[in-house]
Amino acid sequence: MLSTLRGSAVRAAAKQSSAGPVTLIARASTFANVKEGPPDAILGITEAFKKDSFSEKINLGVGAYRDDQGKPYVLPSVREAEQKVVGKALDKEYAGITGVPSFTKAAALLAYGPDSAAIKEDRIAITQSISGTGALRIGGAFLERFYPHGKAIYIPTPSWANHKAVFTDSGLDVKQYKYYNKDTIGLDFDGMVADLKAAPENSIVLLHACAHNPTGIDPTPEQWKQISQVVKEKGHFPFFDMAYQGFASGDTDKDAYPIRLFIEEGHQMVLAQSFAKNMGLYGERVGAFSVVCESAEEKKRLDSQIKILVRPLYSNPPVHGARIASEILNDPSLNKQWLGEVKGMADRIIKMRALLKENLQKLGSKQNWDHITNQIGMFAYTGLKPEQMEVLAKEHSVYATKDGRISVAGITSANVKRLAESIYKTTG
Repeated sequence: MLSTLRGSAVRAAAKQSSAGPVTLIARASTFANVKEGPPDAILGITEAFKKDSFSEKINLGVGAYRDDQGKPYVLPSVREAEQKVVGKALDKEYAGITGVPSFTKAAALLAYGPDSAAIKEDRIAITQSISGTGALRIGGAFLERFYPHGKAIYIPTPSWANHKAVFTDSGLDVKQYKYYNKDTIGLDFDGMVADLKAAPENSIVLLHACAHNPTGIDPTPEQWKQISQVVKEKGHFPFFDMAYQGFASGDTDKDAYPIRLFIEEGHQMVLAQSFAKNMGLYGERVGAFSVVCESAEEKKRLDSQIKILVRPLYSNPPVHGARIASEILNDPSLNKQWLGEVKGMADRIIKMRALLKENLQKLGSKQNWDHITNQIGMFAYTGLKPEQMEVLAKEHSVYATKDGRISVAGITSANVKRLAESIYKTTG
C-alpha cells in the first residue's frame, strides 16, 4: 500500500514537472530549535583524563571508590552475597511496585535504627528506588503532589549538582541557604541558621545526613541539635539525603545520627538512601525512599500514594541488586563482614587525607591544610580557585572539578606525594 502511494506521488510530481517548474518547500526538522545542552562537568574531566598520555596522571573527579591501586573495588561481602543469590536459582519475575520487601525492611532498620519509635510503631512508608537519585526524584514528586504548604525546597550552597535538576524536574521551586564559607573553607553555620530562620515557615529543607557532597563538611552533633531546633521553630519539613551511611566515618550508626536525632525530637520527614557507595553497588542502582508518618494508618495511605507515583515512572525496580543488599543486611555473618569492609574503605579515605596534608606540610607549604583532615567522606573542598585547578590539569595532569573539589578516593599511596607536590607548586 505504501509503495503504491509513493508511486502515485512520484507520477503526480512528474506530471506537474512536464507542465512547468515545481516549487519544492523545504520542511524543517521537528527538533530544529532544540539547542545543544552543556556537557556534564564530570564526564568532561574523564574525557580530558583519558586523552592525557602522561603515565602519572591523576583523576580526582570520579565519584566512586577506588582501592589503593586506583582500581574499582567490589566488596568481598558483595561477591559472597551475589553467589548466594545466584545459588538460590530465583525467578526473574517482577518485584512489587515498592520493591523487594526483605530489602526495604532492612534498609529502614539501617537508617532509623531498631530502637526507633517510628520503626517500633510501624509508621515508616518505604519503597525501593533506582538508587539515591531515584529516591530523590520520588521524594520530589511526592512532596510536589502532597505537601500542603507550598513547593519551595531549600538546598545548601553548594550542594550535589543533581539536586537542583531533580527537584526542578519534580515541579518544586528550588531555593538555597548558606552552607560553605570560602574564607574558612568550613561550614558557614551562622549563615545557614540565619537563612533557615529567614525562610518562609513550613518550607521544605534538604539536609545532607553525612559526608556533605561536594564539600565534605558536616555540622557537629551540637550544631545538628541547633539546626533541629530552628527547623522545628519554623515548622520546616526536613528532606534528608543519605548517600554515604557508613562510608563517611566507618560507623553506620554514627553517620545516621542526624536522622535519628530529628526523629527523637518529633520531626516528620522524608529520607533518600543510596547503597551505591557503602556497598559499591553503583551499577545495580539500589536505593530507598521513605516517609516518617504520624501513625500506622497514615503509613497505609501514603504507601498507596507512593505506589501510584512509582507505577507510571518505572513500574517497579530491578531485583538483583536489592537481593544482594538484602543478603548483606539480613545475614548476621555477612552483615558483620560488610560493616568491617565499609570501615576499611572509610579508613583508607581518612588515611589519604592525612597523607596529603602531611606531604604538603613537609614541602613547606605556608597554607593551613587542616580542612583536608577536618572534612569527611569521599570528597574534599581544597580551597583552590578555578584558575589553580586549570593549572593542575594543564601543567601537572591532575584532573578535578574547577570548584576545587577532589575525590579523595582517587588518591593512593603511590600518587599522594606527586599530588602534594603539584598542589604545592600551584599554590605556593
